[in-house]
Amino acid sequence: MSDFQDMQEMLNDFLTEAGELLAGVDNKLIELERSPNDAKLLNDIFRGFHTIKGSAGFLNVTALVELCHLTENLFDQLRNRKLSVTAEVLDVILFATAAVRDMFDMLAAKRQPPSADPGLLQRLEAALRGEAGGKPAAAVPPVLKVVPAAAPSVAASPVAGADTDWERLYNGLLGKETVANESAAPVAEPAAAVVTESRRGRRHTDDPAADGVPAGRRAGDNKVAVQETTVRIDTSRLDTVLNLSGQIGLAKNRLLCLRRDLHEGRTGVDTLRALDETVNELDHLVGDLQSAAMRTRMQPIGRLFQKYPRLARDLARKLGKQVEIELQGEDTELDRNIIDELADPLVHLVRNAVDHGIESPEERVAAGKPEKAVVRLAARQVGDRILIQVSEDGRGMRPEMLRRKAVEKGLVDAETAMGMDDARSLKLIFLPGFSTKDELSETSGRGVGMDVVKTNIQKLNGHIEIESRIGEGTTFSITLPLTLAILPVLVVRQGLQPFAIPLSLVHEIIRLDPAQVQSVSGRTALTIRDEVMQVRSLARLLGRPSNSAPRYGVLVQSTVTRFVLAVDSFAGREDVIVKPIKDLKPNGVAGVTLASDGSVVLVLEMEALLASPHDETREAMFGSAPALPKAA
Repeated sequence: MSDFQDMQEMLNDFLTEAGELLAGVDNKLIELERSPNDAKLLNDIFRGFHTIKGSAGFLNVTALVELCHLTENLFDQLRNRKLSVTAEVLDVILFATAAVRDMFDMLAAKRQPPSADPGLLQRLEAALRGEAGGKPAAAVPPVLKVVPAAAPSVAASPVAGADTDWERLYNGLLGKETVANESAAPVAEPAAAVVTESRRGRRHTDDPAADGVPAGRRAGDNKVAVQETTVRIDTSRLDTVLNLSGQIGLAKNRLLCLRRDLHEGRTGVDTLRALDETVNELDHLVGDLQSAAMRTRMQPIGRLFQKYPRLARDLARKLGKQVEIELQGEDTELDRNIIDELADPLVHLVRNAVDHGIESPEERVAAGKPEKAVVRLAARQVGDRILIQVSEDGRGMRPEMLRRKAVEKGLVDAETAMGMDDARSLKLIFLPGFSTKDELSETSGRGVGMDVVKTNIQKLNGHIEIESRIGEGTTFSITLPLTLAILPVLVVRQGLQPFAIPLSLVHEIIRLDPAQVQSVSGRTALTIRDEVMQVRSLARLLGRPSNSAPRYGVLVQSTVTRFVLAVDSFAGREDVIVKPIKDLKPNGVAGVTLASDGSVVLVLEMEALLASPHDETREAMFGSAPALPKAA
């Protein structure tokens, strides 16, 4: 392996380990605010920063060493009781950890970070002198002034390009060149004004992480951070995979011997029985290997949850609220890819819980509640799915107010709103453009956010439900599959073509009786257990001709509606691996897979299909309507 590859591996290891240490430091800082005299917490935080500083020094990342050293000195004063833990001191420290995280992002992008914001360094020095109780912190923590979308010109600095920065890191590690912080600093100067203006332009947005989350990590931004491509795996899981691979190899050898016997004409009962037993054994082994391989992708959701105490704390302080965040089920394991995709939806939910759900301390006291509210993130496995809940003990949501706001904003008409029950009314918040705020603020008012949550959860083949009680609070429940690697589907047929529907959307399969299908307000409908549901033809949704009336219906539960999907027949349930279609994305098709018989199956994306404006009449689907019985 080359020195350059060694350097790359060492940097990746540093970012992984230091990132975990920093996340732990952030959470311990939140605990420290509740228990300012906890000596163990202070010592743990000090050791975490000391370790980060030492590793950064080994890599010659001067700017990071400088910032960590100054912050470490402040921790040393706190743990030796020369300074007291106050909210103002913690603000300064949390701004420093945000800047450290931004430096990690720069390193992940193979760029040498410039010096930390001078204002932040001055505040750290002031805190060391016992002057942290001065001017409050700015609304947005100091961060590295770097615009990832616009790389500085070569003329601006001799280390302007990413490749040059990477080479300097590499040379610094080998002792060939000291990474000069001064030479990197000019890179940031042309970008500083751009970042400032960009933030001013976002002052009144529903940016999901506008508070307490460093720049470059905000949802929808051009991210400096490079997505992690490595995971830590328990060696026992790898041992299981290796053991199963060996057993499969033995089964393969046995099959080769049996194939030779069959070719040589030995087709007796013993040979056939041995073939049957070996195939069954191989089937079990492959299933076990598949499960074991998927377990290597599983990670505890705690690595995601630990990001949110900091977010809740910073936003609550900005809004003048008191909030404590509780984490439950941190050891619950979930597919690594799902964990990554959950980050933005949970940011929205936590932020909305603090901003919209939680009352001010005065309101809570007047309502007989404790001043400090509780936001709870919980996860647990339920069967073959994961349940994640974000709840708070705030004011709750009023369905009648949600209906009124939706009508005022033109999102639904008055007649539709009047026909909604409370459960459907709560789901109005998922409509694009919906907001309960009449005025814009830095954290809300644009009606952007909850529709993003719904969309992202749907992409993960999940559901989101809302339960809210006036004066008691609101709970968002997200149900997700354990993994995206294998998708359970129901395979249906339209004519001779098979299509797959994610099994998470399927609630029931029924036989369609044309006599029970009626036309209601010009739409085809069917009454199931006193609930009138619209019937949508799969052929019509796909824009395909249908030569016969559909015989079966699939009761589908999308995020905001329940309906019956009319199909010709079924092929059964299967667990499939979905592959995207390159260079072509038909509307309503999420990807393709192969059925057990080798046929190509299109995996349907139900939300996109439902956006189709085509409604098929009852007569077009089933022929003329049945005659109504004559009155006696």
